[in-house]
Amino acid sequence: MKGHEIFDIIQATSLSFLFLAFVFLPMERVFPAKRGQKVFRPNWGLDFCFFLGQYVLWSGLVLWTLNYFGEYLTSIIPISFQSKIQSQPYILRAIEVLVISDFLIYWGHRLQHKVDFLWRFHKVHHSAEHLDWLAAHREHPIDSMYTIGLINLPAFIMGFPLESIAGVIAFRGIWAIYIHSNVRLPLGFLKVLIGSPELHHWHHDLNRRAGNYGNISPLMDVIFGTYRCPESEPESFGINEETPKTYLGQMIEPLLPKKIWNKIK
Repeated sequence: MKGHEIFDIIQATSLSFLFLAFVFLPMERVFPAKRGQKVFRPNWGLDFCFFLGQYVLWSGLVLWTLNYFGEYLTSIIPISFQSKIQSQPYILRAIEVLVISDFLIYWGHRLQHKVDFLWRFHKVHHSAEHLDWLAAHREHPIDSMYTIGLINLPAFIMGFPLESIAGVIAFRGIWAIYIHSNVRLPLGFLKVLIGSPELHHWHHDLNRRAGNYGNISPLMDVIFGTYRCPESEPESFGINEETPKTYLGQMIEPLLPKKIWNKIK
């Protein structure tokens, strides 16, 4: 990698961090879900490492993987089908991508909590004991590939290049950070239609099968009986199992059999 490319990555990462902090820190201050939680709360440094890892190390690998499999998927879909989809107005296609991907991510996310192999990687995300905008970035890269792949699968099948739905992808990314933020803005009767931190915080309850697997909208949770929205915040976040407390440990531990990890930890 050339010097100017490294500089561009550092610049983009710095600007992204400043932008997100500028947007979410005031919201967390004015509308806190858990009052008194400090900006530099416990494990802030660990989540900052995950932020850097996502932007500096793993984002390129994830995008390369998506493009690689996306080209394969679009090549096996009939051109006639793709042409019909692409002849629709952009806004209709964007809505279709959102709705279908929400259905897929609901079931894919539910499997992450049910299937032990998937949980090995997903539990890294759930190991966060304090939620805010920065904690949203605590993800294992393999877990990120799984999730982002599911989210973008409808677009691949419909023949969209990733560039054509960049706005939808960016919206999902910001939304994912928002629902993890230390914010509580009750939506009243709209809460069964629109996802929010008050729903997703309960998904991060210590109970591994707490529910609320939906992303943009909780409708799938309502339909399939996993919707949960108590009036208060959960007492504790995290997981009911031992997990490494370092960035490197959380990267390596899911990749190894338990016997091997227990010997080297």
